[in-house]
Amino acid sequence: MTLVVLLLAAAVLPAQTVQDVVRHGEDVFAKTCASGYCHAAKGAVAGGAPRLAARGFSQEYIANTVARGIAGTAMPAFGENLPPADMVAVIAYVATLNGIDRPSLPARLGAPAPAAAPLSPEATRGRELFSDATRGFGRCSTCHEVNGIGIPVSTAIAKIPADPAALKALTTPGVSSATIDGETMPILMIARRAQSVSFYDLTSVSPVLRTVAPASVQTRDGSNWRHASAIASYSETDLAAILAYLRAVTR
Repeated sequence: MTLVVLLLAAAVLPAQTVQDVVRHGEDVFAKTCASGYCHAAKGAVAGGAPRLAARGFSQEYIANTVARGIAGTAMPAFGENLPPADMVAVIAYVATLNGIDRPSLPARLGAPAPAAAPLSPEATRGRELFSDATRGFGRCSTCHEVNGIGIPVSTAIAKIPADPAALKALTTPGVSSATIDGETMPILMIARRAQSVSFYDLTSVSPVLRTVAPASVQTRDGSNWRHASAIASYSETDLAAILAYLRAVTR
């Protein structure tokens, strides 16, 4: 049973109960995940694995990653190895490390969910390509979240493109330009406040979340950034499989 299953029946429990679960999750994390060759204590950067704290991960993404692992990396799938209560707790704890103060908890631990429809062989391959670890940051899941897999830097694709050519030509809504210290970059704006401006810098293949003072940045609508630059590592056949996966899970 995976945490994806557990979270399908999510319901926010009283604050004290959530706090108890989070404390238990911190203990599970310290014993299971925090070591010299894995994640550091409290999800910091000292461990051999990537930092977990303050990454902006959604609880659904955390649940899927813990349950399924990440192929091609040292991150194992804990879905069949940890007791359900420990799984829920450690996910709730990691969620709090990402700014989710009141993580959702399942109304009944271990409650089963309806089985998902099986994917076709092509869609199954597309699912693996979507989050293919061997591509580093040059993969779809770097910027998009589907079925709890990936990071929602950009909004979901409203209409699945008909073919790889249409996918390459896809424009990303909301991409604008920012200039800081004479350098202009394509960005996705997150928030503009009186004291700060937050946005994703799309200059690199892995978008960088930046927060700057309003007086230090000038923004304007429009950019020459194109979606095709982010998926250059995929072949036409790869993209066709990814589209098959997207159609299967968004029907």
